[in-house]
Amino acid sequence: MTKRRVYHIIEWVIALAGCGFLVWKLATYDDYAGLWATLCGMGSKQWSALALCVVLMPLNMTLEAWRWRTLIPMSWREAHQQVYYSKLAGLITPWKLGEYPARAVLRNEWAQTLSMGAVGSATMTMAIVIAGLGSLVVLGSPGTLVDAMYFLLVSAVLLLLILMLALAPRLLRRWAVVSHQLVLVSVGQSLIRLLCWCVQLYLVLFAIDGLGDLGFLGGLGQSAVYYLLVTVTPNVPIAEAGIRGAWAVVLFGSVNAALAGVLLWAINTLLPCLIWPFLSKKDKKFA
Repeated sequence: MTKRRVYHIIEWVIALAGCGFLVWKLATYDDYAGLWATLCGMGSKQWSALALCVVLMPLNMTLEAWRWRTLIPMSWREAHQQVYYSKLAGLITPWKLGEYPARAVLRNEWAQTLSMGAVGSATMTMAIVIAGLGSLVVLGSPGTLVDAMYFLLVSAVLLLLILMLALAPRLLRRWAVVSHQLVLVSVGQSLIRLLCWCVQLYLVLFAIDGLGDLGFLGGLGQSAVYYLLVTVTPNVPIAEAGIRGAWAVVLFGSVNAALAGVLLWAINTLLPCLIWPFLSKKDKKFA
């Protein structure tokens, strides 16, 4: 069996497994009645907000493709193919660890892909921590759940990320070309992508009346805190949806906020996974 055939088989096994997992998630979701009731109670402004959130999904994926092709020079088409495909792999692996190996399958270049993937993950996490901590300072912590110990934990995570990224050019030089300037650019790009996430979350919360008394800026700030909490909070993959829903209720003070995570998951995960087959090409070339 040729190397090209092996990679082709791996690619489609991952794709089919991801699609199967999506079907299972949709089949086992147990609150369609509540979701339907919420959707039926929405007015024209709410539907417009939800539609805008859907429209922002391709922008969200394009921003990730932008980050990815900055780390590894490639065409926009290749970057989009790899980003959309990695969504499928992320679904079937704990903590989405399969995203970058899946991109390596398409590129047939493992050392560079995984090295730059580590940099990309670190810069995205750093952006989330910076924005989340800033919002916590400005808005205050949500009750007593975020106390001084949590601030210390997150600050330690931030310092560790800074140290790792500062050493990345030396540690990864055998497999990839990394510079401090590239790291700073990636952090800036990550902050822009995080802003897109926050706007999408705000729009979904507005659509389902889950914002409470928060205005636009307050909603964006709490969204940044939300992403911080679901990123730097111990959890297990199988309980991820429940943890996201619990934090949403705590932060936004509404049971409807728990449904926002379901809708945003469908928009930013389900739709990209459905789009990938249309982006894949039949004439892939493997070394």
